[in-house]
Amino acid sequence: MKVISVKFKENGRAYYFDPAGFEVRAGDYVVVTTARGTECGEVVRGAHEAPGFSREVKPVLRVADAVDIRRMRQNRADVQQAYQLCEQRIAAHGLKMKLVDAEYTLDRSKLVFYFTADNRVDFRDLVKDLAAQFHTRIELRQIGVRDESKMLGGLGLCGQPFCCSRFLKNFQPVSIKMAKEQGLSLNPAKISGACGRLMCCLAYEQKSYEYLNSITPTPGSVVRTPDGEGTVVEVNVVAGTLKVRSNVESLAPRVYKRSECVYLRGGKRVPKTPDEEKK
Repeated sequence: MKVISVKFKENGRAYYFDPAGFEVRAGDYVVVTTARGTECGEVVRGAHEAPGFSREVKPVLRVADAVDIRRMRQNRADVQQAYQLCEQRIAAHGLKMKLVDAEYTLDRSKLVFYFTADNRVDFRDLVKDLAAQFHTRIELRQIGVRDESKMLGGLGLCGQPFCCSRFLKNFQPVSIKMAKEQGLSLNPAKISGACGRLMCCLAYEQKSYEYLNSITPTPGSVVRTPDGEGTVVEVNVVAGTLKVRSNVESLAPRVYKRSECVYLRGGKRVPKTPDEEKK
């Protein structure tokens, strides 16, 4: 199947569309029909094959001309005024919701507002009020806190712009178990992002940590070192080193490479043997 990848927001995910015989390249703009209505989007990748993708995709309506692009940019400028007016109406109705973003469809047949809220919100009166103001179809969509951070952007604890605003198109499940596997502090303030959820980057190296942990003796394990048997007191799975306290009381703990030690017994987890590792 030949498809093109199109995105509608600067930091949004790309969607597949059927080029329908049009010659389009990355950087061009096309007009397509989406679940929100008729929209103008930027082609981020030209016609290419999508192996394993079998769902039906919608065709490109036309290649955007100067009028379409000017209308798209005008809509993005006008939506700022709509955003401010919606905030005022939310305050007037006393609704407990936080407005995040707004967008027009290309033909201005629909105006979509995105918001977050702790609970369900009855916004029927608000929709009627906004429809009377803008004379178009109004749609309010409740989104999660991660989607809010993706739309608004910002800087993370690492000092870099949010991953979700730059390159992370789909959110991966993240659990506290990942922080434990990686030996990180379990203080929520240190492992949570600006959205209040666990940082997405915890999942980036999780598979590597799982593998390294599977071949490394845990603290409390008894291992054989070049200097004799000893008990593991500290582990650095990334550096591949073990701090071992010898069974001879007069010897201070020493640091050995993982490859220099042979697991004998004990510990919370039995490491994989070299044969198992090869498999």
